[in-house]
Amino acid sequence: MMKKICVTGGAGFIGANLVRLLRQEGYAVRVLDNFATGQRSYLDGLDIELMEGDMMDEAVVAAAVAGMDGVVHLAAQTSVPDSVEDPFYDCRLNVLGTLNLLEACRRANIARFVFASSNAPLGRQRPPAHEEQAPLPISPYGASKLAGEGYCLAYHGTWGLGTIVLRFANLYGPFSGHTKGVVAQFLKNIAAGRPLEIHGDGQQTRDFIYVVDLCRAILLALESDLCGELFQIATGTETSILELTEQIAEVTQQAVERTYGERRLGDIGQNYSAVSKAEKLLHWQPSTTLADGLAQTWAWFSS
Repeated sequence: MMKKICVTGGAGFIGANLVRLLRQEGYAVRVLDNFATGQRSYLDGLDIELMEGDMMDEAVVAAAVAGMDGVVHLAAQTSVPDSVEDPFYDCRLNVLGTLNLLEACRRANIARFVFASSNAPLGRQRPPAHEEQAPLPISPYGASKLAGEGYCLAYHGTWGLGTIVLRFANLYGPFSGHTKGVVAQFLKNIAAGRPLEIHGDGQQTRDFIYVVDLCRAILLALESDLCGELFQIATGTETSILELTEQIAEVTQQAVERTYGERRLGDIGQNYSAVSKAEKLLHWQPSTTLADGLAQTWAWFSS
């Protein structure tokens, strides 16, 4: 069993949850974060090593992975609208930052490398998303994540680096207060007494996965012997944005006002995933219903 794990972006939404799980499982954890979006307070009181630095700084990245058994690469630009606004920044962080980290891991002989991706690389493919579909990205974010996936698989194919790619569905859960995800935005609006802003008609669908379920998938990927593989990590359940607002109203017991705006550039209309490969090879499956996950997320926001 590996003992030392570096988590890039460990002060972010996923990272704050993953670091807690890794510590519970007995791992020593080193976090690398530049705190551009990550929150120091999310890591308060945790017995971890914290490094502040940027993914583009070769010396910092090399120091972060030195002596580690595995790396989980969460640090990224994750907003589709932001990638449309500034595709060059999106590329620098998601492509060149990932390449910099992979090269550092190759030089340090890191055993395991887990890369956080999404369904954005698949873009125009019809759902359910699955691992055999050809990527057809429709946003700069999707293109940059596709490049990251490609480099991960290439570093395994060329140098034998133990890479594994996980395509995350739409995440929600505790420690998401700083994020731009739709669940977080809706809950923040409800807490502030503002209407829920829907981009488009609300019929677009997503596959919402609770962050703790996803972190268990990351842990299984770290502990697996599989290399050079790609997995969809989702629930397999399709939920429209309008249905989401109804569930949120029920969970929060708040009157919900909706407003409608223009559909955003680069948004996928219908999106959910098949998870049979992860179930079969990683022995993983989600266990939290949307209602239960929303209740736990609202409890965190409320506190």
